[in-house]
Amino acid sequence: MKTKIISGLTFLVLVLLTACNTETPKDETAPSVSTDVINVPATASGTPAEPGSAPVMSFSEERHDFGKITQGEKLSYSFMFKNTGGSDLVISSAQGSCGCTVPTYPRVPVKAGETSKIDVVFDSEGKSGLVQKTVTLVTNCNPSTRILTISSTIVVPEEE
Repeated sequence: MKTKIISGLTFLVLVLLTACNTETPKDETAPSVSTDVINVPATASGTPAEPGSAPVMSFSEERHDFGKITQGEKLSYSFMFKNTGGSDLVISSAQGSCGCTVPTYPRVPVKAGETSKIDVVFDSEGKSGLVQKTVTLVTNCNPSTRILTISSTIVVPEEE
């Protein structure tokens, strides 16, 4: 009986010791994978892009200042961009930094050479002083995220 218990414990200890060996054996003949293979921008079709043919989102400006405005005003601005790359540009999301900043973006691919826009509506209700908000775009470009910025100095109207 004692022999079975000792044999069982010995087996358990051996299993635990070999399970804790976290070192991975190195195979010198295995090819290494370059990070370039993993980080390849894709076209809208999902196939890897040829060098120079990936979509490129080129903005005329990425910041807009509304200047001095009165609290409660609702303003909008269109950020114009062009796909200067060689394949379809896809915007998968556009997210404002708060509920007061609402973007609208094209839901269809923007072809190479085409222009389009990101419309941003800013509601200054409840805001005062110097305010800066952002819109984060997620695209199939490299890098995959772009940030657009709007700012304003909001003046609270004097009560009568």
